[in-house]
Amino acid sequence: MKIAIYGREFNNTVLPYVQEVFNVLEHFKVQTIIFEKYHQFINDKVKLPAGYVTFSNNVELVGQADVLLSLGGDGTLLDTLSLVRDSGIPVIGINFGRLGFLASVKKEEIKGAIQALLNNQYTLDRRSLLSLKSENNLFGDENFALNDITIHRRDNSAMMIIHAYMDDEFVNSYWADGLIMATPTGSTAYSLSCGGPIIFPSSQSFVITPVAPHNLNVRPLIIPDNVSLTFEVEARSSKFLVSCDSRTETVDRTVKIHLRKANFGVNLIRLNKESYLTTLRSKLLWGIDTRNY
Repeated sequence: MKIAIYGREFNNTVLPYVQEVFNVLEHFKVQTIIFEKYHQFINDKVKLPAGYVTFSNNVELVGQADVLLSLGGDGTLLDTLSLVRDSGIPVIGINFGRLGFLASVKKEEIKGAIQALLNNQYTLDRRSLLSLKSENNLFGDENFALNDITIHRRDNSAMMIIHAYMDDEFVNSYWADGLIMATPTGSTAYSLSCGGPIIFPSSQSFVITPVAPHNLNVRPLIIPDNVSLTFEVEARSSKFLVSCDSRTETVDRTVKIHLRKANFGVNLIRLNKESYLTTLRSKLLWGIDTRNY
């Protein structure tokens, strides 16, 4: 098996775990492919396995790796989307961050997780994406999101009015600080912190969640994932922000935003001992009330 490695810069507390990853890969004689920018950062910090090579972009990754291993938190794993794109290369994350809904492998379980990969003791969890289109081609060819696409007011500007349409039918005018369009994967991220529901990954739906709405009767709205969405912004400020996962652009208020389900998905690796419910129970501390025992 050929395993590609992606990561971000880290502090020294993470260094022993990064070294363990490469030690395990060398122990099992895994052909290792390291993202070039990450390689530049770690080259003089860890001992790398013999025979490793590097890659710089998605073109160099496709056909060279069987699995992409993300070292970091959920934000790091979201970065890998621009590398795997529609290639079908599955992604698994070792969590060096905090909560870790997507990067679900604990740093204390590195050897067992890599061994499970090599023994094919895993399943693929197919996740849907949102794609964005606009007149000025925001985000270029990286106009897709695994978690959410967000429209938000800029800096300390006044509240926005966001006119929303579904399949060209008017939905609502949201008076709010912003609006989150989340996938089931993103339902446990920003949307959840703004009062949105948790959506099971196989539900074939998206959720529209307002950010600090002016009207308290405006609640999150779950919609089917086979519709198209259009948003027009009305605001005192001439600019607003659009975020596509961790990427953000400043946009003129005259620009319309069009969203729909992307025509490809991403494969997340779920080790056989894991399920979506075990992840929820672990991360959200469900079932730990002492009255259950």
